[in-house]
Amino acid sequence: MTRKTPLLALTQGDPSGIGPEIALSAWRAFRADPDAPRFILLADPDLVRARARALAPDVAVTPCETAQAAAIFPDALPVLPLASRATGTPGALDTADAASTIEAIERAVALTFAGETAALVTNPISKDVLYRAGFKHPGHTEFLGELAARQTRATARPVMMLWCPDLAVVPVTIHVPLADVPRLLTRDLIVATARIVAKDLREKFGVAHPRLAVSGLNPHAGENGALGREEVEVIAPAIAALKAEGIDARGPLPADTMFHAKARKTYDAALCMTHDQALIPIKTIAFDTGVNVTLGLPFIRTSPDHGTAFDIAGKGVADPSSLIEALRLAARLAGRAR
Repeated sequence: MTRKTPLLALTQGDPSGIGPEIALSAWRAFRADPDAPRFILLADPDLVRARARALAPDVAVTPCETAQAAAIFPDALPVLPLASRATGTPGALDTADAASTIEAIERAVALTFAGETAALVTNPISKDVLYRAGFKHPGHTEFLGELAARQTRATARPVMMLWCPDLAVVPVTIHVPLADVPRLLTRDLIVATARIVAKDLREKFGVAHPRLAVSGLNPHAGENGALGREEVEVIAPAIAALKAEGIDARGPLPADTMFHAKARKTYDAALCMTHDQALIPIKTIAFDTGVNVTLGLPFIRTSPDHGTAFDIAGKGVADPSSLIEALRLAARLAGRAR
């Protein structure tokens, strides 16, 4: 394994979703390229073999530990066996598989902290399945934050960034009803989010002087208070505080004029006040290839920008492009970290 090919930990995701099959496709895409990312899939080997027999009979699956993975990779997909078995019937949600899903995430984080893997890439999980099995965390990212805190004994504040080569966006509020956003949007929340984004753009992405564009909440960024007071009372004071700390932040900007090609060249990341302000432009630009990057963690974590796709699981039509880009970005960031 060279500096160009750090070993990545890839979780299986929900065994009944498309995670196992897009992992097979990603291995196919990388196997012959010595400079492509190398990964070890944390999964039930029997499950992966069954999916390979059905969808990719040319792919060999070899259970192994991390030390053997890089040498095995050109000839077979290396799989680190989990203690929890998984049935993983495509498209059939099964709470019995929740233990396997959770174990893959926990072990991948532990491997990365131990230095056996350089970064973590996660396949999609079903929160509904995990909730029914007693999962107590709001979602995947919050669980990773807790696992990081267990390792470091320090609080981690994960921040979601959606990335493609042409655009990086960060929603300040995420999975909340639109009606609740004005109440939840505070100066402190914007400042805390922007600090993490600026720090990780410098330290993980190598952007020496990050430029942040901050959207308004209301149409036309509130028209100086005529269309809403959030820009005047919350967002502008947050930007002023960031500038006082030396962070290059500007706004509030009208969200409808932030994302055309010329505008995108003026900043390194856009902070948006709502989920859809951020995700609509990046999914328009890079629907199949966008990557979810979690900032604010003491390790590198990326994931595909899509869900479990239970409706197409097992049919051999799942597009692995987003996972491939997530692996490439994780490898690139891990290479910088080294």
